[in-house]
Amino acid sequence: MHKLVFFYFAILCSLLTLFFVSAHKSQYGISIDLIHRDSPLSPFHNSSMTPSESIKNAALRSMSRSNRVLLSLDANTTLGSTIVPDMEGGEYLMKFYIGTPLVERLAFLDTGSDLIWVQCYPCVSCFAQNSPIFDPKNSSTFKSLSCDTNACTFLSHQCGNSRECNYFYSYGDNSSTSGHLGIETIAFENITIPDFVFGCGLNNSFAFKNENKTTGIVGLGGGPLSLISQVGSEIGFIFSYCLLPPSENSTSKLKIGNDAIISGKGVVSTPLITNSSTPTYYYVNLKGITVGQKTVETGESGGNIIIDSGTTLTYLKPSFYNNFVVLVKEAIGVDTIQNPPSPYNFCFINKANMNFPSFEFHFDGASVPLDATKNLFTIINDLYCLEVVPFNTDNIGLAIFGNKAQIDIQVGFDLEGKKVSFAPTDCTKI
Repeated sequence: MHKLVFFYFAILCSLLTLFFVSAHKSQYGISIDLIHRDSPLSPFHNSSMTPSESIKNAALRSMSRSNRVLLSLDANTTLGSTIVPDMEGGEYLMKFYIGTPLVERLAFLDTGSDLIWVQCYPCVSCFAQNSPIFDPKNSSTFKSLSCDTNACTFLSHQCGNSRECNYFYSYGDNSSTSGHLGIETIAFENITIPDFVFGCGLNNSFAFKNENKTTGIVGLGGGPLSLISQVGSEIGFIFSYCLLPPSENSTSKLKIGNDAIISGKGVVSTPLITNSSTPTYYYVNLKGITVGQKTVETGESGGNIIIDSGTTLTYLKPSFYNNFVVLVKEAIGVDTIQNPPSPYNFCFINKANMNFPSFEFHFDGASVPLDATKNLFTIINDLYCLEVVPFNTDNIGLAIFGNKAQIDIQVGFDLEGKKVSFAPTDCTKI
């Protein structure tokens, strides 16, 4: 009898242990500091550069990145030549740790790609970096993945005599990484994650300058090898970010898991639309934009706009953009200048005490008000320039909701619930 009681007691303890472990996992949350590449806190910060020069450079990176988005969505792009947005458009940096013992890495966060990778020893062809190159032989938790693993099939790869998964991953600006796919322990501030699939890059090139200040990429897209997809079952496939402009002397935030849930007054949500041919991108549907008292509608349904933290400007189809700009000109009542600085399309002379109309972006089920001077206009050399520009073609039928429009808005992604939420937020306080 005592043995039977002990047996049931052991089962009860096991069930309770399982319950508490599951409860702990449901509370799993990560909060990560993000640094804008032009922030005073960034290693890329150039104190000799004027604010106007920094803004224009970010806009030019944005133009380059938007062109690569269009290229990656081109129906003629084959899976064997995977192309994702270029890394010159990476705008926010983050720290993470890899290996056992853990070593610190500084990487660009990218919602437009999936793979996490770092430079690895012995590099065949690598760019210079300030910190020592990661040596997997010095880590007790590194394991190389073979060609017959599912993770390997998600990338362009080759198999040698060793049957190691030799991957290749290219970006639209001719940046690339190739090497061995492996699993390793990684950590983000207070959370350690074992058996994480990553790229151990042996041949790597970045197109942008000062590459020695970073060591790789953290992909935050929707594909199977991204940070969110790999830890998704632990954190409910939920993440959010709250972005600050580069002028702020504080960090933006990326939150993953329980910490990422957005609730309270002012939260609105729109369906997240899945595109099986390009699962990396986060699509929603833009119904229209209100300027003052008038609204222009897209007349479209389905996923017609990508939410992207790596693109500075917001891009619209030319036909819709032209209708939108008519309302902006009418509401502001100013004469625009000829030949505005590239890549801007709409600029006018900066006047004191200007009154901007209200702006509101209407997504399916979610209207998001935007502060014109914070989200939609910037000052460049005594000009107000609209941070919304047209694509050079209507053919793709797509738009990009850029990071400038997302400043001081907490943007939350629930991949399992298939929704994106927006909440006006002072991002210095979260």
